[in-house]
Amino acid sequence: MRSLTRLVLALAMAAFGVTSADAADNATFYTVTYVEVVPTAAAQAAGAVRQYADATRKDTGAVRVESVQRVDRPNQFVVLASWTEAKAFEAHQAGAAMKAFDTAVRPLMASPNDTRLHQALSVDVSTAARAPGAVYAVTHVDVIPPRKDDAVVALKQLAEDSRKDAGHVRFDVVQQTNRPNHFTVVEIWKDRASFDAHTATPGTKRFREQLAPMSGSLYDERLYQALD
Repeated sequence: MRSLTRLVLALAMAAFGVTSADAADNATFYTVTYVEVVPTAAAQAAGAVRQYADATRKDTGAVRVESVQRVDRPNQFVVLASWTEAKAFEAHQAGAAMKAFDTAVRPLMASPNDTRLHQALSVDVSTAARAPGAVYAVTHVDVIPPRKDDAVVALKQLAEDSRKDAGHVRFDVVQQTNRPNHFTVVEIWKDRASFDAHTATPGTKRFREQLAPMSGSLYDERLYQALD
């Protein structure tokens, strides 16, 4: 797995036109892990996901680890993590936290866990404190390969605009290392009302209009609440 991750990163840097010096300046590595269990196991899985996040925070190189549960389908979860570098995540995959989580959640799975590997595209440098009623939005954005660069511009502008909206806590855009035309947008809003207001702003509407002709799949936006 270690050699595979390094190959993915090398190919990604070539696709981005990134040199090793550039990578050293921005080595933070981002992972988004989707977990889906059978509906009857939602409560049990929530405990397992929470424990996994708690254990992962103790791993060397873990910068931030968050676990969230989908609002409308509580049998679906996401673990959002950032790492000092890719090697830290590689070590985590072979560590005790991952092994314990796999043992706990495998019998409950509705589908295999899906971990996406990313580098930063536009990441908040300062964030507000997360309120108890905060809402997470995690969105997978997929564009056709020839429009990747256009999507990068549009997503960066969306991030800049969104950080000015009322109720903003955090707004991050990260880009997949193995498929640079795929992105993950991670948003945190003070509450549901703030998120709903954000979706109606001119900046958000403009982004959706720009995205429509370049989209490779449906805009997959899902709402979550924090488990931790």
